[in-house]
Amino acid sequence: MKQNSDKKTRIIIYTICILFLGVFLAYGIIYKFPAIFQETITKIEKDVTVTDEGIADAVEKVYDSVVVVSTYKDNTLYSSGSGFIYKIDGKKSYIITNNHVIADGDNYKVTYTDGEIIEASLLGGDEYADIAVLQVKSRENIKAVDIGATDALRVGDTTFTVGAPLDNVYSWTVTRGIISGKERLVEVSVDSMNDTDYIMNVLQTDAAVNSGNSGGPLCDSNGEVIGVISAKISSTGVEGMGFAIPIETAIEKAEQIINGESSEYPYMGISMLNVNDAYHYPQYYRYLNDNDINSGVMVVDVQDNSSAASAKLQTGDIIIGINGKKISNVAYLRYELYKFNVGDKIKVTFIRDGKEKTVSMKLTSKLQTS
Repeated sequence: MKQNSDKKTRIIIYTICILFLGVFLAYGIIYKFPAIFQETITKIEKDVTVTDEGIADAVEKVYDSVVVVSTYKDNTLYSSGSGFIYKIDGKKSYIITNNHVIADGDNYKVTYTDGEIIEASLLGGDEYADIAVLQVKSRENIKAVDIGATDALRVGDTTFTVGAPLDNVYSWTVTRGIISGKERLVEVSVDSMNDTDYIMNVLQTDAAVNSGNSGGPLCDSNGEVIGVISAKISSTGVEGMGFAIPIETAIEKAEQIINGESSEYPYMGISMLNVNDAYHYPQYYRYLNDNDINSGVMVVDVQDNSSAASAKLQTGDIIIGINGKKISNVAYLRYELYKFNVGDKIKVTFIRDGKEKTVSMKLTSKLQTS
């Protein structure tokens, strides 16, 4: 009996030893060759190279071509902004800036990086494109900027600005950022009496844009100008939202101005009011409230012999669509309207007496003389 008991004990001890040996062996194999017990996954990743090199060389290419634009009225400084030499024709140099920088002035001067101040003449401007052109005498060693393109731009591409923020106190400040968005629709005002007059299709950048940067260049990492700084969103809780007119749009308008061509915009021939604003007028409030109309453009007056008159639009009509595109306010009406050419026919949808109607309208012209 004792022999059988000793034999059983030895078997148990051997079993335990073999078990522990197996565990240690398995652990050693897993530790040494972990891939044996892992699932093989094939993953293809896009190679991305991220660098953070300085852009000093790119800045140097455009820096001396940027000027401070000073607008005077009755011999008093009225406003200031930035601009850049985009074209040189012999003894004449042409400077692009914003129309709102030079609006209402009667005398203009530009200041160069070396401090020289030169008289400038205004060739003209387009308030809805927010582009104006100044002409100055060419200066030796001052060249035009290199013009880029926006088609190939991608969100995340490096950008920088050169301008005169804060009313020239920090002239030729360089700020760096990226393209934050393309084809942004931004409501802007071309008249200080109105909140929004027009919609602009612009580039968005997070490069710092401040008062005085208006009219200056937005450049890519090669130092080529891809836009004209025009606006920023300035509000509590909002940072790094600046906007620039695409350079293609700016050049097209600038060439029209230089060539003495007038900017021809389609014209309906109505006086109008945002529906939201019309609610403040007692004569409109009840009608709008009773018909639950919360957006659109109210026709306040129809000019004789105009496109609107021919289409039989009436005072009190609420325009809510152009060619199927929703019209929520005056700014969007102009944005959609200015996609068409003089002579085009459009479909205008409106509300009259609480009922929706649509009429055809042939557009005439409203010239903005340069």
